[in-house]
Amino acid sequence: MPYPPSPRIPSGPRRRTLLASAAGAALLVGCSADPDSGEGGGTPSVTARARARAAGDSAGLLERYDAVLAVHPALAERLRPLRAQVAAHAEAFGGTEAANSPSPTASTAATASPPAVPAAEKDALADLAAAERGLADRRAKALLDVPGELARLMAAVAAAGAAHAYLLTEGAK
Repeated sequence: MPYPPSPRIPSGPRRRTLLASAAGAALLVGCSADPDSGEGGGTPSVTARARARAAGDSAGLLERYDAVLAVHPALAERLRPLRAQVAAHAEAFGGTEAANSPSPTASTAATASPPAVPAAEKDALADLAAAERGLADRRAKALLDVPGELARLMAAVAAAGAAHAYLLTEGAK
């Protein structure tokens, strides 16, 4: 007489396997949506506005770097690589290539009001770190509202901003 199958061995796929497969498929569908298609949680206008806002935020951060470099030229070696990355972020979000110029000229600085820079280098670095951290946090929250490729870009730039904040504060220790 054959023995009946053990009740411990499932006859089909486990519930956890099915749930994980369904969740994975949902993530893949959400992440692979065309960024301008409106699928995956955003419309083209929402995507365009988020991209423009991100480019503007990067341009504003770039202005902060330029202001600190103008007041504290001794920090140039330390800040130029970070500034270059911020310029690349602005361009990636659709900002202008003017972001890649090394620093504002006297005529540009006269027309735009540059951010205030503390007199002490340590305080200037702390302000830059706070700006990087704040922007990284805002981007991490905003990426939930944009689709596909823009969300991935925002996540990568937010991570870079958090790394910049670390390098600006902890890197000097």
